[in-house]
Amino acid sequence: MNAYSKDLRLKVLSAIDRGISRKEVAALFGVSLSTVKRWLKRRQETGDVQIYEIPGRPSVKGAALRGWLPRQLKSNPDLTLKEHCEAFFEETGVEASEATMSRNIARIPGEWPLKKSRR
Repeated sequence: MNAYSKDLRLKVLSAIDRGISRKEVAALFGVSLSTVKRWLKRRQETGDVQIYEIPGRPSVKGAALRGWLPRQLKSNPDLTLKEHCEAFFEETGVEASEATMSRNIARIPGEWPLKKSRR
């Protein structure tokens, strides 16, 4: 999930500065009340609401899997998760668990069959 834009953060805080309640502002802009409180606290402590970099190293499998998986599903829609994992390893040399494969398939737009056809 991506961070909210700095523009949205400033609009939310501006609305609060104009006297609108935190609850109303959260509902109006579609953010949680705790997010509004966190932005207020950050502005009070630092004077700004900069977007922080998410800590940790970038995903090694993520980009490779997102590029590879749509082609794989179109050409082999009836493979099991285990078979998709094996094919991914054979082509890229990167291992992916069945859970990782399942999550990435769910993120791809379109309907992918959960039950496999009989061969």
